[in-house]
Amino acid sequence: MKKLLLLIGALLIAVPLYTQQITNVNHKIEEGRIVITYDLSGTDEYEYTVSIQAKNNAGQQIKPEIVVGDIGYVEPGNSKTIYWEPQLEGRNLEGWIISLDLKYKENPMVFVQGGTFQMGSNSGDSDEKPVHSVTVSDFYIGKYEVTQTEWKEVMGNNPSFRKGDNFPVEKVSWYDAVEFCNKKSRAKGLTPCYTGSGKNITCNFNANGYRLPTEAEWEYAARGGNKSKGYTYSGSNTIGNVAWYNNNSGITTHPVGKKHPNELGIYDMSGNVFEWCWDWKGSYGSSSQTNPTGASDGSRRVRRGGSLYSVAMYCRVAIRHHSIPDLTLNYIGFRLLRGSK
Repeated sequence: MKKLLLLIGALLIAVPLYTQQITNVNHKIEEGRIVITYDLSGTDEYEYTVSIQAKNNAGQQIKPEIVVGDIGYVEPGNSKTIYWEPQLEGRNLEGWIISLDLKYKENPMVFVQGGTFQMGSNSGDSDEKPVHSVTVSDFYIGKYEVTQTEWKEVMGNNPSFRKGDNFPVEKVSWYDAVEFCNKKSRAKGLTPCYTGSGKNITCNFNANGYRLPTEAEWEYAARGGNKSKGYTYSGSNTIGNVAWYNNNSGITTHPVGKKHPNELGIYDMSGNVFEWCWDWKGSYGSSSQTNPTGASDGSRRVRRGGSLYSVAMYCRVAIRHHSIPDLTLNYIGFRLLRGSK
């Protein structure tokens, strides 16, 4: 047991987390088990897993089996503890080199059960009319807006005006968002949704990769899906509870997930940054639709949700905004979606 070599704290980071790290790692041996303590810095907007990796003098690597404590989902904090009992696995304690493996679980996706809703508003702007029946299929949507940490992981840069790992990425064009979706899809071994370039970009909605939500999917999710309570803003009739907007933002974006979520547990669909959608800006029709994807052509792409600069009426779930797709502003970002297939 005296020969036991514990080289703890050699972190194997799955993605560049910048401010997330393990520190103050210590260990001791108690009654045949190894007790490892550490501090995990980070924020609770994200999920982390910590596990033990071990290698003996012969170069054999194992992932310990008999482990209790902070394995699986881990909240940031101090004096976190892992217990490894190698003797119960029939392993000799001597000669093992041990490291902690910290992994970041990316922006969680929220499952949205499909359904039918009334899209638009009779009390809003003219382009929100007529109210019409829309049916959407099941999908997964980002619990949070895409953050700067996520963007840097995939793209290797940070275009944002207001820097912060857990802040939403901004100053990204619609084309930038599409490129991000395809790169992230390939990195995860998924089939990219987008092909083509410029105005000829097309979307394969049956692909299993990441994409932007359609305008209908976005509004359905912002309204709370089949759990909707009919709120004016995403999650409340009181905008300050759910949104960073002109009256409370201090003219800056804020880390994602700091306001209350909506009925589906999704954050910031009102305020903080506008979110690009797939659709070309077009007019609503009065007939019922199933999984609409917007106009077939146009000059401007839809963006939804309002921003840090917006007055309350421009953060409503039904309000429609639009911009040329190559526009980059410090209050436009996006949110990811994946189909359920």
